[in-house]
Amino acid sequence: MKNETEPLEPKADKATVRRHNLSLVLRAVHDEGEATRAAVAARVGLTRAAVSSLVEQLLDGGFLTESGKTFSGQAGRPGTALRVARTGPAGLGVEVNVDYVSVCVVDLAGTDRVRLTEHLDNRDVPPGEVLARAARIAARTLVSAAEQELVPAGVRLALPGLVSGGTVRQAPNLGWNRVPAEELFAGALAALRPVPEALPTGCDNEANAAALAELWFGGRGPGAAAGSSDGGPSGGGAPEGGGAPEGGRVKARSFLYVSGEIGVGGAVVVDGELLRGAHGFAGEIGHVPADAEGPRCRCGSRGCLEQYAGQAALLREAGLAPDAGGPGVAELERRAAAGDARAVGALERAGRMLGLVLSGAVNLLDPDAVVLGGVYRGLMPWLGPAADAELARRVVSGLWTPGGGRLRGASSSGDAARGAAALVVRDVIADPVGHAVRTRGAAGGGSRRGGG
Repeated sequence: MKNETEPLEPKADKATVRRHNLSLVLRAVHDEGEATRAAVAARVGLTRAAVSSLVEQLLDGGFLTESGKTFSGQAGRPGTALRVARTGPAGLGVEVNVDYVSVCVVDLAGTDRVRLTEHLDNRDVPPGEVLARAARIAARTLVSAAEQELVPAGVRLALPGLVSGGTVRQAPNLGWNRVPAEELFAGALAALRPVPEALPTGCDNEANAAALAELWFGGRGPGAAAGSSDGGPSGGGAPEGGGAPEGGRVKARSFLYVSGEIGVGGAVVVDGELLRGAHGFAGEIGHVPADAEGPRCRCGSRGCLEQYAGQAALLREAGLAPDAGGPGVAELERRAAAGDARAVGALERAGRMLGLVLSGAVNLLDPDAVVLGGVYRGLMPWLGPAADAELARRVVSGLWTPGGGRLRGASSSGDAARGAAALVVRDVIADPVGHAVRTRGAAGGGSRRGGG
């Protein structure tokens, strides 16, 4: 009988194979932090001659640099060290939250090189105006980046609420519904920049971006480069000889990330990958009911977790103005540290409600850890023990013990803006040829060594 089975995809040609191999080599150097051609060849499984040709193209394209440092631990001539470039391609991340906008630029190594943050009350402000404000901050950041010879390949927005297809479908604490945030921001930024090509723009949920920053940069410190811990945004694993995670804790590859701000956001990471759900809305733990008869939430439901553990609720219960923002959180921390009974009680009650809701997620997903970020990070000494005890009481596996290290504060080295910027870098590393083609097009041509 005639076999009518057709191949699922066409056979890759030489140019496609080379394009893939360029990404492999760039990712290998990125993940190691520093490597010789021979070490890269051993890691990716290509011949030294092939790797040398690919490295030359990446050097010529400005993706790699070669230092005078040599390694002589292998057979043959000593090899010079390769690193990802500190200038050239970069990522721009913009976090727009209810009471602040934070913008950063990271280089190919994931190092946070430029950052601007402005505290702004974005509630009840027209979305176009909020995004225009963010674009103005981003434009100033780009000027500072250019002074360091960094050229962002794109921009990624990190936004609160339900984000899909460039649109914020719902962000209750901002009062946004079906806002074309990507389009509005891109237009505002393009109007501020005297260049012919607009930066490619994308957007994601802010808790997703923060969770990725925790995954990629957790324990490295704000200025640390990839290669010093968990492989960074290229998606690779931890390099040999990498730095120890922050505080000596074991790096988690599967965890729940909970971001405490005016709202409460969440994200789920499973085996090093973000779990987005069927429609991209997984992780909305702030709107899980803690009490079905509780206070009305801005989302329209009742008793949502953020009505008990959101920033406004924490401040109100502690006797502070619920709209006091960052200064109010700092005062809450000061009072708790001084032993103020009302402040400590407010944090303990919020911790119990957090533990109640998180226990359901832990029973469902069985993560390695639960990571608390945003304002929760600084409030962990008072909020954490109550949440930990509630989790230990309710997690049915019996594997959750108070003080066992599975509930932890987020690292100081990751946040949503950095995670968003690193998503841009990940795209460059995944396809350096595509980035080079786009760059040449935007510049109106130019010569670089090609590969066939």
